[in-house]
Amino acid sequence: MTRLCRRLQESDEAALKLIVHRTRQRLMAYVRSMVGADVAAHDIVQDVFASLWEMRTGLDPAQSLEALLYRMTRNRTFTYKRDRRNRIRKQEAVAEYANRGAPSALGPNPEEKIDADGLERRLQVWIEALPDRQKEALTLSRQHGLSHEEVAHAMEISPRTVNNHIVRALNTLQ
Repeated sequence: MTRLCRRLQESDEAALKLIVHRTRQRLMAYVRSMVGADVAAHDIVQDVFASLWEMRTGLDPAQSLEALLYRMTRNRTFTYKRDRRNRIRKQEAVAEYANRGAPSALGPNPEEKIDADGLERRLQVWIEALPDRQKEALTLSRQHGLSHEEVAHAMEISPRTVNNHIVRALNTLQ
């Protein structure tokens, strides 16, 4: 990736295409794990690659390009989630005002049958319920195969903190 980073610094569009080809699917999966929406994941990842191209001349080939892409993707995803939460809160406030406080959400279905797909869905729900930093560290490490050092770089924390987040997440899931 160091060579690709240098080529990207020199405005080599073929290098960008190769980087996109090598990392797009993993970044999309990372975003989907946090937002659960394919369209949003596509938009976020596209924005990341556009930003990468815009900042190409200031890249440091000594730094991990993959960790940079994950950090950029994480930041864009958090911004997307924050904006979506704010929109939902506004919509709920308007709906509550219009309905004079009528309940709008249904509770969980206690009759849900647990099978392999159901268990996977439940696991995803449990992972989603983890604190953001634990969920992110676990997802980057276990689902995307990044080392603790790469996760640390992407999350802008120490490798020891990454380990602590993962251990806490696994303990919670158990």
